[in-house]
Amino acid sequence: MASAALLLPLCAAASPADAADARPTSATGLQRAFAAAAAQYHVPQSVLLGVSYLQSRWDAHAGAPSVTGGYGPMHLTDARTALGVASHHRRDAQALRGDSVRPEPRPARVPDVRLPSSAELPARLKTLPKAARLTGLSPAALRTDPAANVAGGAALLAAAQRTLGEPLSADPADWYGAVARFSGADDTATAAAYADDVYQVLRSGEERTTDDGQTVALAAQPGLVPRTAPLHRAGLRTLSAAGAECPTTVSCEWIPAPHERFGDDDYGNHDVADRPASPDIRYIVVHDTEGGWEGVLSSVQDPTYVSWNYSLRSTDGHIAQHVKAKDVAWHAGNWYVNAKSVGLEHEGFLARPDSWFTEAMYRASARLVTYLAAKYGIPLDRQHILGHDNVPGPTTASIPGMHTDPGPFWDWRHYFELLGRPFEATAGGSGSVVTIRPDYAANRPAYTDCGGQGLACAVHGSGDVRLYSDHDEKSALVKDVGDGSAPTTGVNDVASRASTGQQYAVADRWGDWTAIWYLGRKAWFRNPEAQPTAVPTTGQVVTPKDGRDSVALYGRAYPEAGAYPAGVPAQALSPLPYTLPKGQKYVVGDKVAGEYYYAVTFAGDSHRLIVGDDQYYEIQYGHRVAFVRAADVKATPAT
Repeated sequence: MASAALLLPLCAAASPADAADARPTSATGLQRAFAAAAAQYHVPQSVLLGVSYLQSRWDAHAGAPSVTGGYGPMHLTDARTALGVASHHRRDAQALRGDSVRPEPRPARVPDVRLPSSAELPARLKTLPKAARLTGLSPAALRTDPAANVAGGAALLAAAQRTLGEPLSADPADWYGAVARFSGADDTATAAAYADDVYQVLRSGEERTTDDGQTVALAAQPGLVPRTAPLHRAGLRTLSAAGAECPTTVSCEWIPAPHERFGDDDYGNHDVADRPASPDIRYIVVHDTEGGWEGVLSSVQDPTYVSWNYSLRSTDGHIAQHVKAKDVAWHAGNWYVNAKSVGLEHEGFLARPDSWFTEAMYRASARLVTYLAAKYGIPLDRQHILGHDNVPGPTTASIPGMHTDPGPFWDWRHYFELLGRPFEATAGGSGSVVTIRPDYAANRPAYTDCGGQGLACAVHGSGDVRLYSDHDEKSALVKDVGDGSAPTTGVNDVASRASTGQQYAVADRWGDWTAIWYLGRKAWFRNPEAQPTAVPTTGQVVTPKDGRDSVALYGRAYPEAGAYPAGVPAQALSPLPYTLPKGQKYVVGDKVAGEYYYAVTFAGDSHRLIVGDDQYYEIQYGHRVAFVRAADVKATPAT
């Protein structure tokens, strides 16, 4: 602590604007830590709280690193240390185009997961060692002790303020430049977008209970107008947004994925199209990258590899666009979904599934999704805003290899609150349809296979609810017959999990347990009245038409054979190994015409959109969605 004492005086009076934040008679340990660090390093307490909220929402995550190796409430990054102890798994080389008409002429390249040296890491991924030098605190303390972590963040903010030649002012309006620099962004646009978000938090105020049960509050300052001029003296590069299709509320750049030809029938890494005219855009697919920012950008610029439309950076929410919305990226492993979707890859620097995503990235992603949904008429619900783990296998053979990102630790409830579409009860009583909606922090099902096969994952909040074959946690987990393996608690096993926002028809109830129709059977989950994991909602459901014992399900909504013109091979409807049995009901997400986008050549002049007469319902069948022919079922409002 001696070096910390030499750096700055140990005490300072709170500014008038921060007086409401102190709450001395009821402050929690973490709230007091913010007050103490603000006083020690002469940083306005509200600024320290606002920055921390944008990084972590004040959560400590029990010392676990984020997806970019960031620790604690201030998200101090030590990526080299985090990478050194993390288990890595390689993104597999699944044919993410998902169209058997054009087989992959060359195998998809697997991204490099080489451990980078400290010198190779950008400054934004090693702020914790710098905080250790500024404070004299040990790196271990900064990683595991929330109070030390907050002190480290305050020291970094004070150092940034001094570097800009600004005084350690008591007025929060004077800290815009330092806040922008704290983001670690190397360009003015991204740094400014980050600072704007922090000052929006300062104006609106926040109060929440953290993941370790502490209540932290930040009083609103609605009239706060920051002084932005210091940022323009920071020497950051100027970033061009030319070519990018993004809202003005985010930082965005255009880094194109190459569309290159290698031979007569061999090309990569996406297809030209004329969306939304042909085909339309109906889905947004949320992925995580399983790799660091620099490696991800390298992969998407490899013409022999796959592609996606946007990448989002965890530390500051910066966005890069790679494929225009009019064209079809290869990202979902299902050609029908690819042809009608936009893919968003969210940076995951560590392969540890229990690592966490930053608030800065959640907010940037929500703004991008809101923009895309409004532009293309995409409904903001969980049957149109899909995780990659919700995309169905297009054929029976493809089911076991379908991806499972962004996984059970993506906070769908918070994400949809940021989208302005919170999951709420819309029906009275117990309801015949429910929306899965556990308390993310309190819902902590046990998971395995983190860091190695069979190894237990760290205890962590989750948006997924575990499903059993009976109203007893000792009963067997629900089995997915399409996967072909026994269900497990593995973090990548989605067979017996319902995810926040997904809607299902109620099949039964027993005390604190609710059963839903799921994968062709009853699936039970704990749903106590005192702490419900689902809320009653309205909706439309389908069931087999009278006289049918069951109907087939499909992983894609393709047209009937008679719809294909000469020269375009008819695509097999390929029913999946699932059925919708008589007496069961499943919630409808959409009604769509059968479509197939024929695109097997480099140039787009021969591409065709085939639309059939057959109609399909998209339904929530299991963890993944599925399609059923409208002619086979009857649709009714849920009673």
